[in-house]
Amino acid sequence: MRNAARRDWSARRAVPRGLLHGLRLNHFPFGLLLLALGLFAVGLTFIHSMASVDELFQRDEVSFDSHVKKVVVALPMLVLGALVRPRFLRKHAWTLYAVAIVMLLLVPLVGEERNNARRWIPTPIGFDLQPSELAKLALIVVLARVLHRNRLARLRDWVKPAALALLPMVLVAAQPDLGTAMTIVPVTLGMLYLAGGSGRLISVTVGIVVLVGLSAWKFEWVQDYQLRRIETWAASFDSGALVEGRNGPAFHVYHARVSIGNGGLEGTGLGEGVSSRAGHLPERESDSIFCVVAEELGFARTTLFLACYAALIAGLLRTAAGIRERFTRFVVAGVGLYFAAHFFVNVGVNLGLVPMTGLTLPLLSTGGSSLLTTFLALGLALGLAAQEEPSLDEDAFRA
Repeated sequence: MRNAARRDWSARRAVPRGLLHGLRLNHFPFGLLLLALGLFAVGLTFIHSMASVDELFQRDEVSFDSHVKKVVVALPMLVLGALVRPRFLRKHAWTLYAVAIVMLLLVPLVGEERNNARRWIPTPIGFDLQPSELAKLALIVVLARVLHRNRLARLRDWVKPAALALLPMVLVAAQPDLGTAMTIVPVTLGMLYLAGGSGRLISVTVGIVVLVGLSAWKFEWVQDYQLRRIETWAASFDSGALVEGRNGPAFHVYHARVSIGNGGLEGTGLGEGVSSRAGHLPERESDSIFCVVAEELGFARTTLFLACYAALIAGLLRTAAGIRERFTRFVVAGVGLYFAAHFFVNVGVNLGLVPMTGLTLPLLSTGGSSLLTTFLALGLALGLAAQEEPSLDEDAFRA
């Protein structure tokens, strides 16, 4: 028995310790992969439909060919992420975070300005890179690195993870991109809670964030366009004010509500919705793609779509819960929280429950940086869940 154990240990030591490592296929979460690819296929179908309708009406707002080119660049990230070894990722977590911060610092210097915001760095890879998207994934990895030996037992244990999250938040908010910056909050707080952070302290933090947000609105600490978005959102709960502002500040909110309401119970059918045919809904292929889905699928099938997306998030979090090694568990859970934050904010915005902000719906929306980050994050989560890493911390011995 002892000799057999020695042979097994020798065999493990003989395994290369580089970037790539063989997956345990019997542990690979193929169900989650198929669910994610199914949602991605839904997105492809709707984008192709929108592009076809645009072509019919001689518009060029949505390009399916452009989306496919971005997919060709981004999709290999799914495979690459699945092959990354946990030990390699943990070792280089600080490097990844540093690269992300440097890229955010470069945005004001070399970034391209669009719609009064400087968020994109031009690249020759088929789309402009938005560093804020990759920064969220880098933050998840470095937080997992910090928290895998940090139980958050003392107040000072919270300083480092809080500072790590605050730095990219400030840099992203300065672009300005307050919506993307705010998605960092639930991901960070979720990871702190999973690491053993006090629920009471996290609740206090949430209260402080809400108070700061209300103060920013009340005392006009935000950009003028951001203030108008919040005021428009608050006024949109009055149907009369919403209709009155439909050709002004409430244009986007109004057409989002019209599109979703027009779907009814059974939907208008693929390519038959007013959002696609009239083309009035802004960003319908990216930030507002949920409106198109809701209108053309209808309430019943949209509910099924939402349930599938929620199942993907729940599956990622459940997979993380079954991993004993803390670093790997936190990366997988962080990816689940990343999908959850985007899902709830994007759907909430389009339903009018959250002030208007530009945020994609991962796996469905267009956007090269979003696709790149989505596939890389998903690949990391699925691949890490299927790779065995020895763990000697106390979590590994819990039942």
